[in-house]
Amino acid sequence: MPTTDATTAAATAATAVRTGRLEAPGATLHYEVRGRGPLLVMMPGGSADAGIYDTLAAGLADRWTVVAFDPRGYSRSTLHGPTGEQLPGAHSEDVARLIELLSPDGAPAAVFGSSSSAIVALDLLSRRPGLVGRVVAHEPPLVELLPDPAAGRAVFAAVRESFLRDGVEAAMATMAAGLAPEGGADGGRYEVATGADEESRAATGPVEDDGAIAPPEESGGASEAEAKGKAGAGAKAGTGAEAATVRRMMANLPVFLEHVLCSFSGHAPDLDALRAAAPKLVVGVGRDSRALLPAVAAERLAQRVGSATAEFPGGHVGLMEDPVAFGARLREVLLG
Repeated sequence: MPTTDATTAAATAATAVRTGRLEAPGATLHYEVRGRGPLLVMMPGGSADAGIYDTLAAGLADRWTVVAFDPRGYSRSTLHGPTGEQLPGAHSEDVARLIELLSPDGAPAAVFGSSSSAIVALDLLSRRPGLVGRVVAHEPPLVELLPDPAAGRAVFAAVRESFLRDGVEAAMATMAAGLAPEGGADGGRYEVATGADEESRAATGPVEDDGAIAPPEESGGASEAEAKGKAGAGAKAGTGAEAATVRRMMANLPVFLEHVLCSFSGHAPDLDALRAAAPKLVVGVGRDSRALLPAVAAERLAQRVGSATAEFPGGHVGLMEDPVAFGARLREVLLG
């Protein structure tokens, strides 16, 4: 039997981080690899980078070769020119290149995305279904699938305009005000279903709580990077490396607010292609966020394309609220 020292050494080797750089049109991508086995690509959402998955990736590296990366224009993934409007298609092609580079024997990869990166995961599945064996898309905030898409687009457009005029803090305040119900955060639930047409309702079926959307402090209106920062601030002890990771991701917020938020949330997915690939797709919804905007859109997506759904611990940023429990559930879904 292996000794304790040998077991420890093997576990350390499995979770050791190997880094690389990949040249893509218009950008150089930073990626990180842990473990051995079938490829699992974990895509960060919001303004987060590969560091958002440090705990999750280490926990899954016993079964998969886990790849996380910084999206183009974020952190260590540099653009070759000025920052422009980012589109899900360009980001999904980046993921396709990573899979082609890193997948053992060219086997299909598993892909996980949360929030804005779940939109990228869906685009990858619709464009390059042969590259993936399982896609888990956790709460993609696709406003085009809401009963009143114009209302959703207006909220995020106002957030972007607030950022351009007054900066990050003002943009986050606008996000809170735009998603809060009438009367403020204590006034009940935000009703996104106003103006819904009967055809849309019939096509998607019933939405839990009539499509009600709760206040942004519950919905994860802040980015995953902000959630990680809050978690770090509440911890009893944090390393200098963890603090540096949070600062690095928070520095991506201007790019996210100006160049990602509206173009990603306003993306219209290829529903026909997703229907054809539905056996490969699992749409994730947070246990504590089922009535919130991203989860409402996610469940409507699953209804439209006929995919499976899976409940995950926590809310929209459940992967930061309890990464161990979230990772355990993700393992179940990937192996199911």
